[in-house]
Amino acid sequence: MSVGVFLPVPKFCKGQIVSFVGGEGVIKNYRFESGIWEYLVEMPMGPKPEMGRVGYETMIWLSEVDISSLINHFSGKLLNLEQKNLDKAC
Repeated sequence: MSVGVFLPVPKFCKGQIVSFVGGEGVIKNYRFESGIWEYLVEMPMGPKPEMGRVGYETMIWLSEVDISSLINHFSGKLLNLEQKNLDKAC
């Protein structure tokens, strides 16, 4: 008899705009590691510096508890509409 392993559903999905203590970004990927969901968040680049760019946009792995959805800042009516669309997208 095999025992099934249940994996919790991720709270965020690819392409979702989120906020965290360091700013805002877009979920690019996610993984379940050590019992928690971690998300690769890409932050937008600021204005181009005079000396030019050296590398790509900044990406950082963040724990699910460190991220919040930007859609929580809108009205309840819009929030419900966006959540329905996100449910379909994820």
